[in-house]
This record gives sequence, C-alpha cells and structure tokens, in this order.
Amino acid sequence: MCQPPAARRFSIRALPLPFLLAMADDHTTTLEAQHRKVSNSRETRRLRRSGLVPGIVYGGGEEPVAFQVEARRLRLALAHAGAVLDLSLDGETTTPVVVKDEQHDVVRGGIVHLDLLRVRLDQVIQATVALELVGAEDSPGVTEGGVLEHVTREITVEALPTEIPDSITFDVSALQINDTVTLEAVTAPAGVAFLDDLQETVIATLSPPRLQDEEEEGVEEETELVGEQAAAAAEGEASGDTAQDAQRRGEDAGE
Repeated sequence: MCQPPAARRFSIRALPLPFLLAMADDHTTTLEAQHRKVSNSRETRRLRRSGLVPGIVYGGGEEPVAFQVEARRLRLALAHAGAVLDLSLDGETTTPVVVKDEQHDVVRGGIVHLDLLRVRLDQVIQATVALELVGAEDSPGVTEGGVLEHVTREITVEALPTEIPDSITFDVSALQINDTVTLEAVTAPAGVAFLDDLQETVIATLSPPRLQDEEEEGVEEETELVGEQAAAAAEGEASGDTAQDAQRRGEDAGE
C-alpha cells in the first residue's frame, strides 16, 4: 500500500454551506483521472511513455488511492485551476483536493508524479506561496545603481483552500539604497494569514553599488604596487646597480 507523507495541520473554521458551494463553483477545476494499481518502476516508466502521469491522493481520513491521469489533461487543469481541484476518479463524484507535491523531469521539465491532498472547504490549511517583487525598474535605489536582493521567495500562509493565492506580490518601486523590507510590510490578501515571523522575515534589501567600490579598491592596489616597484628601481640605480638589476629588484618588491 502507498504510504503518504505526513499530512498538513488543519484547524477548523465553520462556514455556511451555501457560501462554500458558491466558492467551489467559482474557484475549482475538475481533473478527470483513473484508478491504477501500484506497480514496479518498470511499469511506471511504461506508464509515462504512454503519456500518463502517476499520482496518489491521500488525507481526509480516507485511505491513499493511486491514480493515473493524461499528461495533457493534467497540464490544462493546473493551468486553469486555482488552489483547489475537483478530482474525479473513473467518473465518480468529485473530491476537492490541493496539490501537495509535484515531481518534474530534470531534462524536459514535465510532471512525472503528482501528490494530491484531500481537503474540506470549511477547514483552513497551510500552504507555501511564492512571493514576487514588482516595480524594481522604477525604484530610485535601483536607478542609482543599487543592488536589489530578493531574500525570501516563498512564505507559509494559512487560509481556506479556495482562498490560497497562486502568488503574493510586493511593490518595491519606492525602495531607496540601504532599505530593508520585512514581511511586516507585505499586505496579506483577504482571508489569508501569514505564519512566518513578520518582523524577522526579510523580503528584500537594496544595497549600495558594489562594482564601483571593487574597481576603486583594485586601482588603489595597482597604484601602490607600481609605486613600490618604482621606488625599488630608483634605489638600485642610486647604489650603482645596472638597469637590469634595478628592474629585477623592483619586480621582487612587488611580489
């Protein structure tokens, strides 16, 4: 029997049933799949070569169920879905699920295995959401040559399954050089709670230009080296050394 990874922690928040049904109609996409028997690696590779993606669905107090889905159908469903999918196995009644994990082909990038988690629409769940920065090209600090570093790219949120966003954006167009932004400055979407530390989680920093400092340091080192070589050469000539000896002593001084 397939053994699922540890399930996410749930906490209950009851909502009126008509409201939940309306959310399901507006935010879900149906994924049609078929039951499959758990097989060995050879059979799984054959399955993928035939254009199918193996997967497993678990959670919700029920036994894990292995399934297979057409790769093209899966791509379309994920492209048009929000956080919640309605999974239908062999045409049976749909079950609301969320994607728990995707495994991708390292060369082609396509999904080679999918983990789905059964959810209830009246229970909040935790999820990892991408955090994106926008407006960097308009930032005064960036236009002045500052270096913008995107420190935290994913954050953990808690919300009802239908309220989990695909991503959260933060506008950095007002950042100045030496600014540091924490999660406290990011506005959470309606119905979404941030679980990461608001004051300790650094989102982005804007540092002074680095290239100019490095170039100035390199020029100073080169100037100092040339000065040492010239001084050694002059000292050699004053003591009666030949020009070749003076040049050699200057090179030794620079090493």
